[in-house]
Formats: sequence, structure tokens, C-alpha cells
Amino acid sequence: MLPHPTAQNTPATNPSASLVSVVVIGYNDAAHVADAVRSALAQGPVVREVIAVDDCSTDGSGEVLAALAAADGRVRVVRRETNSGGCGTPRNDGIDAAAAPYVMFLDSDDVLPPGAADALLAASLKHGAEVASGLCVRRELPSGREVPWQPELYTRARLVARPELRTRLVHDTLCVNKLYRTAFLREHGIRFPEGRFIYEDFVFTARMLAAAPRIALVPDTVYVWHVRRAAAKLSISLDRSGIANWQARMEAHRQSVEILRDARGTGGKRLARAARAKFVDHGLRMYTRELTARGTEYQREWWTLTRAYLATFDAADLEAAPAPGRVIARVLLASEQPRDLTRLKQVAARPARLAPPYPRAADGTPVWAADLPQVTLEHLLVRPLRLLPVAVDGELRPGAGGSRLTLRLHELYGRVAGAGPATVDVELVHRHDGRPGLRRTAAFGQERPDGTWDATVLLDLGSLDDGVWDVRLRLHFDDGTTRDTTAHAVAGPGLLRRTVVPSRRRGVLLVQPYATQAGNLSVRLAPGVRGVAGVAKRRLGRLARSLRGSGGR
Repeated sequence: MLPHPTAQNTPATNPSASLVSVVVIGYNDAAHVADAVRSALAQGPVVREVIAVDDCSTDGSGEVLAALAAADGRVRVVRRETNSGGCGTPRNDGIDAAAAPYVMFLDSDDVLPPGAADALLAASLKHGAEVASGLCVRRELPSGREVPWQPELYTRARLVARPELRTRLVHDTLCVNKLYRTAFLREHGIRFPEGRFIYEDFVFTARMLAAAPRIALVPDTVYVWHVRRAAAKLSISLDRSGIANWQARMEAHRQSVEILRDARGTGGKRLARAARAKFVDHGLRMYTRELTARGTEYQREWWTLTRAYLATFDAADLEAAPAPGRVIARVLLASEQPRDLTRLKQVAARPARLAPPYPRAADGTPVWAADLPQVTLEHLLVRPLRLLPVAVDGELRPGAGGSRLTLRLHELYGRVAGAGPATVDVELVHRHDGRPGLRRTAAFGQERPDGTWDATVLLDLGSLDDGVWDVRLRLHFDDGTTRDTTAHAVAGPGLLRRTVVPSRRRGVLLVQPYATQAGNLSVRLAPGVRGVAGVAKRRLGRLARSLRGSGGR
């Protein structure tokens, strides 16, 4: 193993120290690879070399990389003679070629933000850590909206002496937001699966954690993951339209769990259980949200495959998972055929919603359905109200005098009535940049005979900028409790359709309430004739993309 570099070798005290190799991999990505390589070179003298592994591209990527190498001697081009079919083999080529004590990975369509390598290296050197990890942000293009990936891990700088002391590390399966000591990877044989292996970073990360490194966490943003949903060819992680993608994800996860479970000591078993709980809370919920958009054949095959995989989990694995995913898993295991897909989609949403009906077993225990009494929901009787999957339906009716939003809150095994619904804060938040727009508060009326409460607000949508606005709610109860949630978009006559309304600012305004993939109520605003054409174009684009899949890792 290489000795730990001393503090005198850190970039802060010795700008000539060049301790990092950045491995950039790409295939037929001539449009973006130069930006990736330049972002690595822009890290400064801390980067000794940028190893650009071209996976036998045919689109001119080789010429782009050759020009970059001619312009900067730190760029080394490794061209594969045959295409590997995946991301693992070219990254392994980069590990083999790396000459610096530390190595990082970068995909050709992403970028490293300024200072990323410095921040990771400084943390690794300070703690003598074999691995340093920082925050990745998913940047939606072309909007530029950024969503942090696993931000709970990166709230502050810290050292994790052993991975099992911070089991949430299994949630961050990315390999690209980390810096690794090169000798550590080589000595432990930590490599990516070869060839066309989707979700190869799941397995690589499991191998890394199983080797029990010291891991330094930093709150800095160290990687920008570009999400291009409108691309002609979706990235591997975005293209989830076929059942093969789900099969690949389960296989990668299965291998990861085996690697962790077989690691020496008891720490691996803790990490393996955490990895299974993460699968239930993240992967299972994400794909469940999409089931209603898939065909019947896909739904049946997905249900059968998922039941078989979940049957390999221990009861304790499911107990370790948060309640929404655990309920979905139990419904799957209890039924041989797909059922209740719309209701399951709402449970899979974030935040989760449990739509009616709300049946009970003979002894009064809450259950998922009368014909599935084995799927009990007794946790709903004891969980804090602020965490309950309360269901709120939303109907938005645009009009010339203002748009009327009617909200209907459902009872949930006596918990809602017991707390006493008081008021609801309604806020419209811009989808792309997160800025708040309108905010209104309304009081709930008396409980209706069907166990619901209604509240209505008028919204001046004409005062908002163009774009997509998400409806967010904060429920207030008489007992002082609050619950943040969303409204489920209700479909019906006159609902979820485009409406042209007068606007003082624009003359006319096109208003389109719609349901997101998770079923949440949102509204799209566009001005006049140009807006009508723009919405039609985006609608066609969404239809085409829905045939290929949608985002999430």
C-alpha cells in the first residue's frame, strides 16, 4: 500500500502536488465529452492526469479527445479496440492506467464543479481515509434545476471509521462522487463488473464497503450529474421502459447484498440488511410509481419477478425498511397477481398517501384490504400524525375570476378526526427553480358523512410566471400537529384539461392542471397562442419519452 501523503503535500501548502487521476469514460458522446474533460482539467494542479477512455466510439469522440490531448499534456487517451457494452470495463481500464495515488471517475456527459478534487483530497489526507465522498447534484437540463443526491449523508464533514457505523452509506451507490486511494482499490481487487452490466456501480460500491475503508464525508458539491430526459437516446439509468432494466437492477442488488453479507466480521451483515431495506424504500417504490404507465404484460412480469426476489428477504429485512415500501412489499408477497396498482402508486409517492378504503380485520386491526387481512397496517395507529400517509385529493378548476382549488382530506382509522383538521396552507412552488409563488390558507369545514373534510381557496394564477408549478400543502390540526403533503390530482369531467382564461398581464393564459407520474397535482402555465403551441409540443415530447422510461437512480 502507498504511504499516506503528508500534510506538506496537500494542494493548500504545495500547489505543485498532483495526486489525482481523473478517469473519464465515454462512448459516442462527442457533443459532451470535451466539457467533461475540461471540467477535470479545471480542477487545477491537484490533477496529475485525465485518463480519457474512449469505448470504441464511432461519432468523432476520438478526434475530440486527440485535440484535447494535444492542447494539454495531462490528457491521456486510452482507446478500446472493441466496445465493452457498458461502463464497468472502461472504468477498470482507467484504474489499471492510473499513475496518481488517488483516482476519481467522471462520465462523459457530466462535469466536476470547481474545487471538487481539492475538497475530496483534503478530506482524505486529513483523516488518512482510503475513500472520500461528497455531495452529487442531479441537474435537469435544459432547465438547470438541481436536486441533491442523498443529502442526508453530507450535512457536515465527518469521518466514518468503519462503514457499518454509518449504514446509510449503502444508499449512495454512485461511484462518481468519490475519490479513492488507488492502491486501496488494487490491493483489494475492487473493480467494476465487466461488459454490459447495468448498475455496475452498485456492485463496485458494495465491494468498496466490504473492504472496510475509512471514509471521509464532505458537504461540498463534488459532482454534477446531468439529466437529459429529452435526449434522443436516454442514459442507462433513465431508460426503464423495458422489464430487462428491472431485472438488471435486481441482479446488481442481489450481487451487492451477497458481497456485503460475505464480508468478514459482523459489519457486513448489518450493511447487507441496510441494503435490502434501501431496495424496498427506494428501488421498489420508484418502479411501483411507474406501473400504471406500463402495459399489462409488463405489469404481470414485473409483479412475478419482484415477488420472487422479495421472497428471498428475511422478515427483519422488511421490518428495517420504512413503512411505505414495507407495505408495498407485503402486498406483493400476499398476492400472486397484480392488484391495487393505483393505490400502491400513491403509497409509493413521496410523501406517501394511503387512499381509501380503510378496512379492518375482525379484531379491529387496520388491514390493506378485506381479502388480504394478512397485510396489516397497525403501525398507522401509533405513528405520529406528522408521518402518517394522509390522503388529500385536489381539484383545480380554472376560471376568469380566479382558479378554484378544492381539497378533500380523508379520515385514516380515526387518527385525522382525533387530531381535528383545522386549516391548510397551500403553496405553489416553481418546478424548475424551487421558488415559491402563491400562498393561501383555508379552513377545513365540518366532517362530512363519508369521513372527509373540504377546504377551498381561490388562486390568481395570472400573477405567476410561466412554467410548471407544483401544489404543496401543510395541514394544521387542532392538537398542534402539522403534516406536509401533496394533493392527489383528481380526474373527472372538466378536470385535468387545458383551459384558456383572461389575464391582465398576458391577455390570455393557458392553464393546464395535470397529474405528475406520482399522481400529484401540478399546473402548467403558458401565455397566449405561443403557449398553446408550446404545450402541444411538450405534450408530444412527453408522450415519446414515456415510451422509453423516466428518471431516477
